[in-house]
Amino acid sequence: MKRILAVVHVLGFTMALFATTLIVPMVWSIILGDGQLMLFVHALIIALALGGGLWLGTLRFRAELRPRDGFLLVTSVWAFLPILGTIPLLLYFNGTGQPLSFTDAYFESMSGLTASGGTLLTNLDSLAPTINLWRVTMHWVGGMGIIVLAVAILPLLGVGGHQLFRAETPGPMKEEKLTPRIASTAKALYAIYFGLSMACFLAYRAAGMTWFDAWCHMASTVALGGFSTHDASFGYFDSPLIEAICIVFMLLSGINFATHFNAFRVGSLKAYQRCPEAIPFVVIVLSMGALIGVYLWIMDVYPDLLTAMRYAMFNTVSIATTAGFANTDFGVWPLIAPLSMIMLGMFCTSSGSTGGGIKMIRAMMLVKQTRQEMVGILHPHAITPVLLKGRLIPAKVLASVLAFMLLYGFSIAVMTALMLLSGADATTAFTAVLACINNIGPGLGQVGPADNYFSMNDFQIWVLSFAMMIGRLELFTVLVLFSSGFWRK
Repeated sequence: MKRILAVVHVLGFTMALFATTLIVPMVWSIILGDGQLMLFVHALIIALALGGGLWLGTLRFRAELRPRDGFLLVTSVWAFLPILGTIPLLLYFNGTGQPLSFTDAYFESMSGLTASGGTLLTNLDSLAPTINLWRVTMHWVGGMGIIVLAVAILPLLGVGGHQLFRAETPGPMKEEKLTPRIASTAKALYAIYFGLSMACFLAYRAAGMTWFDAWCHMASTVALGGFSTHDASFGYFDSPLIEAICIVFMLLSGINFATHFNAFRVGSLKAYQRCPEAIPFVVIVLSMGALIGVYLWIMDVYPDLLTAMRYAMFNTVSIATTAGFANTDFGVWPLIAPLSMIMLGMFCTSSGSTGGGIKMIRAMMLVKQTRQEMVGILHPHAITPVLLKGRLIPAKVLASVLAFMLLYGFSIAVMTALMLLSGADATTAFTAVLACINNIGPGLGQVGPADNYFSMNDFQIWVLSFAMMIGRLELFTVLVLFSSGFWRK
């Protein structure tokens, strides 16, 4: 019990830290004069009381966390922070006479914090601006992970952060650090994240967005989230220039932030060449965008190749990077096109990026491992180590990747079955689970880009909320808590 209370102590601090992000919509409410200032003040008081109460109430149980405590803390953070995220949504919708259930508000908050981007809200253009701002603020905070931010501060509280960083960081190679101290690593990642955010914000503004829309879509783009302030998403702007800027920053955000840091530190683009994921990621995404564009033109979906390339490239990059924006209803395209895009979203983004999915490096390891097995069949005595950029991949890492893929497939199968049993049609059930566990956002069928998750019942919403969480934390971090061995002394 003392170990659990030690976790609760840090959880309380993290919740209080997250509550301070409510200051962002408070400031914008003053600037815009949308009348929602007191709503966010009340939400801040409630959130600080909850987080601060847990922190102060367990102060005497403060202790250094062990590795298994880190997994419990990270899972708890991603389970409880969406509860704080629901507070402004519930206050706003109940105040406007359009009651929003806790289940729906929790889904929206989970989608925000996991940077999934699936929504069940309608008439976004008519919402109070700062409510939309709060949704994308959750994207921005969740994009790199509140835990990564917290480990830069936790050493000041006497709480170690390395095990938390390992539990939170996406990708199989979790032992690498950019700097000798884990807190410095977290700060370095956030410096890159903040710099990329400001560049995106200014680029959107220069391209013609209002300051408010530029800020909101920056937060959603860099986090690869997908929330927008408009029902039509990027189709609202109908601007090839804005879409091109979005493509650039989605691709940048889909690359490992450690690679960005190394390129900045040495002042050379060779860091991207040395990265095993960066070039394959960009090449595959852009090549598939071009192929889909040509296919749509051949199938007469669009009258000319240039128009087909514009829509194909934007939506392919968006879905492949798990951002989830749309500038048209790609759900009406020939099925092979949107299905290919969703499949790309399963593996394209790099480890250490803000994207979801199984990550490019795992896919590359699986391909190389498969090749090794085939060579072993033909040449039983040959020694064929698995190498990435000339670096030997340890057998332990390969085994963990195979185990991850097995669990990944099993999780998709189980949750799809649950969706089917609860009444969803096959297309909706399968693509909704894929979209949520890979943090993509839109799927096909009833959850396509022209629709949203509003038609899902409460049971389905909870299944998909769980899918988003385990997808964001890459399965093992959450599912290890359900093993009996985790709770043994």
